[in-house]
Amino acid sequence: MMAKDTFLNRKLTLNCKGRLVDLSQPQVMAIINLTPDSFYGSSRVNVKDELLLKVENFIKEGAAFIDLGAYSSRPGALNISSQEETDRLLPAVEEINKQFPNALISIDTFRADVAEKAINAGAHIINDIAAGNLDDQMFATVAKLGVPYIMMHMKGTPQNMQQDPVYNNLTEEVLSYFLEKVDVLKKQGVKDMIIDPGFGFAKTLEHNYELLKNMEALSVLELPILVGVSRKSMICKLLNIKPEEALNGTSVLNTVALLKGANILRVHDVKEAVECVRLIEYCK
Repeated sequence: MMAKDTFLNRKLTLNCKGRLVDLSQPQVMAIINLTPDSFYGSSRVNVKDELLLKVENFIKEGAAFIDLGAYSSRPGALNISSQEETDRLLPAVEEINKQFPNALISIDTFRADVAEKAINAGAHIINDIAAGNLDDQMFATVAKLGVPYIMMHMKGTPQNMQQDPVYNNLTEEVLSYFLEKVDVLKKQGVKDMIIDPGFGFAKTLEHNYELLKNMEALSVLELPILVGVSRKSMICKLLNIKPEEALNGTSVLNTVALLKGANILRVHDVKEAVECVRLIEYCK
């Protein structure tokens, strides 16, 4: 039995500034990094024309969301100021809105002030790797703005998260983490939440595959699930390859994630992810 039958009660719509997005068929989120040091070089852009061309191609290939990040969250990444992050993000949001007014823009940030400025500049979704843990104003900001909120599981910070992460029961701890966050957010009036198990964040190779294997346990939250495994070290370390060689492994793990109930695939390679979705949906 495929996972579709086990998620009948899950909330599968998002209100993106008045536009209703249906996740009953999984959607694809395209990654664009406005950073000089993200782990996968082909996801980086640093000039306007390059940015707009990449967005245009992603939309043509079937991306439902464009995820913009201006703070590298790879293990050991440099910490940059809120101002620098904002300076990278806002021109990109404004340009995409101008050229592609129907594009749905997600902002990958853990800072409430950055998120608010980006939403006010035209973005639609906040994607927070820290689920409020690195900025105590984030939940209140999300509630005030009334936009969908993606919260990820992570321990620590990008600078120290991979320093010997330990769990007694990984799946139970991740589930408990989200149950607590969802409860707080609901009390603050947040309606549209998406959970991200956080593959590659404060997790060993074994942790990542354990979490993927048990991902269906997160269905009790009755919320959409975003999965981001694209070209990550959980593929590269196991297969002894570089991120540039990890497209096939990404497609395999995206397929596994879809079978276990993923509603959004966050990827560097949109065409291949859309094909995974189409094939899996056709088999149901």
